[in-house]
Amino acid sequence: MRHVRVVLLTLLALFAFAGNSLLCRAALAHTQIDAASFTAIRLISGAMVLWLLLLLRRDKQQRTLLASGNWLSALALFVYAAGFSFAYIQLNTGVGALILFGAVQTSMIGYGLLHGERFGKTQWLGLMLASSGLIGLLLPGLSAPPLWSALLMLLAGVAWGVYSLRGKGVGDPLQVTAGNFILTIPMALLLCALLISRAALDRNGVYLALLSGAVTSGIGYTMWYSALPLLKSTTAATVQLSVPLLAALGGVILLQEPVTLRLGLAALAITGGIALVVLAKSAGKNQ
Repeated sequence: MRHVRVVLLTLLALFAFAGNSLLCRAALAHTQIDAASFTAIRLISGAMVLWLLLLLRRDKQQRTLLASGNWLSALALFVYAAGFSFAYIQLNTGVGALILFGAVQTSMIGYGLLHGERFGKTQWLGLMLASSGLIGLLLPGLSAPPLWSALLMLLAGVAWGVYSLRGKGVGDPLQVTAGNFILTIPMALLLCALLISRAALDRNGVYLALLSGAVTSGIGYTMWYSALPLLKSTTAATVQLSVPLLAALGGVILLQEPVTLRLGLAALAITGGIALVVLAKSAGKNQ
């Protein structure tokens, strides 16, 4: 039963992560909602769901919820969410998810190198392969993504990498995540106030933002954090390779987005390169 529970939680979390890209792209490409409003609704609804989940645990931890958050971590979370939303105004689902994934993994690997982690030849090859795939995806050309949107998604990926690194070993993941989500609310409201002249809402866009915040973010993160203690670190890192591929597949099936040769080659290079880094690191530890 435990094995089944781990597999189910992991699969649902991965689909939730891919679902974030699909919901955001669908809202910003096919409804009238603006990116700032989508970001605010996503963060506020995510905070509410996480807070309710803490209440359901029937302990006293929710009383210190604000204290469990961290302003720097919350800022990184906000930059990720805002950059993610504004990037998806123009990026296709698969392209955006691949850039995000590549930026997250590359920034976290770079952090490890800067702090003394040693790479073998296979890991350096994997990092070069992943970096070349990311660069190749962004190079000018007929099928290249809009540069400004791609840069915003790169920023979102680096911010999520920072958030993930800051979140390691900080205590109860659900409580800390809820605290950080709550601290992003004033930032999101300030963004909406600054861009009030561009504000636009419609029913479908709000529904998609609520789904993104409450389900694929709030509940999705909770499922992932529940599965993480039961997964080997290598397994956790490797299964995340499927997220950009799931998002791209969803974009093709649900949003009728095209698949280009550039995207396919970049996906192989980025996911294959990261896989080499992760698996080689695991092999080195087991020697």
